[in-house]
Amino acid sequence: MRILVITQGEYGKRMVHNLREHAPQGWTVGEWQAPAALPMVMDYPEDYLPAELPPTDLILSLGENPGVAELIPEIARRTGARAVIAPIDRPEWLPKGLARQLAKWLQDIGVNAVFPKPLCSLTETHYNVRRHRVEYHDELVSEFARHFGRPRFVIMVDPSSKKIVTAQAERDAVCGCARYVAQGLVGVSADDAEFQAGMLHHHYPCLAAMGIEDDFADTVMHVSGNIYKDEIKEQVKPYVTVQYFTPHGRVDGVSSSSS
Repeated sequence: MRILVITQGEYGKRMVHNLREHAPQGWTVGEWQAPAALPMVMDYPEDYLPAELPPTDLILSLGENPGVAELIPEIARRTGARAVIAPIDRPEWLPKGLARQLAKWLQDIGVNAVFPKPLCSLTETHYNVRRHRVEYHDELVSEFARHFGRPRFVIMVDPSSKKIVTAQAERDAVCGCARYVAQGLVGVSADDAEFQAGMLHHHYPCLAAMGIEDDFADTVMHVSGNIYKDEIKEQVKPYVTVQYFTPHGRVDGVSSSSS
């Protein structure tokens, strides 16, 4: 698969590095760095594009300016791309209304588009979380999401010590955070694994937004962290110590009463 990543800063460059380091054999990952400053409305988007762009199957747009959305349809035309992933890790970079408009522009030229919020919610069949989950059908996006998207872990726990002995990211996040979390979980007790996964995610340089989103009544960064915690929780569930609390006034299941 031929991927073209549109970047503008460190957010995108970190992802390009991770994709190039860990992409399956046969993938090519190209990068085009868009201008740092772009107007919201462009009469002639082609004026902001280079003379040549490589033939592409899938565009991954990691722009940090809403103006990048104006460029994507023309980039798709020039490169022959058939699908676009335009994540919404920071809503100010791709506001809702602009995302809807971009989807329509791309649909008009026969290009499928997905808008995962956050990017690490993307799977082979859907993206987003809670009631905002969106189903999609696109072979190129699904192929990308088989390798990069919603983190998926393979964890082995020592039954006697209940400590994690091996942890691997079966599917990494695009930014590389899942590999980082997996490495940090080795040696951690199953009882503490969910909490530690959240802390490791928090310490990784994630650039998801920290403002409260109406969609989630939470921040995009916390939604991302909860994806990790939920995945780890399921993996270690058989080894977690279940604590029982006896209500005050009950002994061995029998209520005490005063005479």
